[in-house]
Amino acid sequence: MAASKSPAVVVEAGGYEVRVSNPDRVYFPVLGLTKLDLVHYYLAVGDGIVRALRERPCMLHRFPDGLAGEKVHQKRVPHGAPPWLETVRVSFPRYSRHADELCVTKTADVLWAVQMSTVEFHPWNSRRADTEKPDEWRIDLDPMPDCPFDRVRRVAAVAHEVLDELGITGYPKTSGGRGLHVYVRIAPRWGFADVRRAALAFAREVERRAPADVTTTWWRRDRDPAALFVDYNQNARDHTIASAYSVRGVPEATVSAPVDWAEIADLDPRDFTVRTVPERFAARGDLHAGIDDTAHSLETLLEWAERDGLDVPDDAS
Repeated sequence: MAASKSPAVVVEAGGYEVRVSNPDRVYFPVLGLTKLDLVHYYLAVGDGIVRALRERPCMLHRFPDGLAGEKVHQKRVPHGAPPWLETVRVSFPRYSRHADELCVTKTADVLWAVQMSTVEFHPWNSRRADTEKPDEWRIDLDPMPDCPFDRVRRVAAVAHEVLDELGITGYPKTSGGRGLHVYVRIAPRWGFADVRRAALAFAREVERRAPADVTTTWWRRDRDPAALFVDYNQNARDHTIASAYSVRGVPEATVSAPVDWAEIADLDPRDFTVRTVPERFAARGDLHAGIDDTAHSLETLLEWAERDGLDVPDDAS
């Protein structure tokens, strides 16, 4: 794709100025959405995405030439970043390496990343205060290729039922694709392996209650292609999924959008896009605004894991 020659513009956010080069470069060819359109989208949902990313190591999914070009997974913040941009250092013991990843604390940080051609934001489920102790448990309802969305809805209802019985508040969102995610704030007391064990125990309980709909079978080749996989492994160290309010790098420019439980019975995830979510955000605010109010315990789930003899491999990466 030929580079745009449009002059740079400066966008202000919270007292910080972000220079946006090539603002007319088309990122989503089917819809004609430009880099500046993406900047305006993230500015419109700034409070929401900052809440979702705040102080988490964040991998960036960049599309330097728009969706028509190559996708780049970038962990390290490059040299030359503005002095007000914050980072958090994470290590990868298996490779004896580390990376200084983006650590969002304000909307300007998000806009800087968009200026760097970022479309998707994929944060860790831990924060910089202690990157080895997650404070977020992620329930990923991941449909197999032949799984209808009605099945996703049914399983979401079962997951909600189990969470209610545990006295845990879950915050659902669309994945930006065909699935749903539910996020739970947890006390940062456990390492990644224990959080995964708890997530597996939860997944097995959902499977017990909805055996015709759910699988927890690890190997993809062994799963029913019409089942819904409750992917507990999204809680592994250095595994990331798109944050709330992240745009997805697909032609329709869908968004991983917070929803409330009552909406799930009737929602169509394709309705949540760069064009529709800002108006929804303006009207309803951030449906995940209360997510940090209560940090829940995993003790009961870990008791279930012990009862069922569940274990997961070491998370070191």
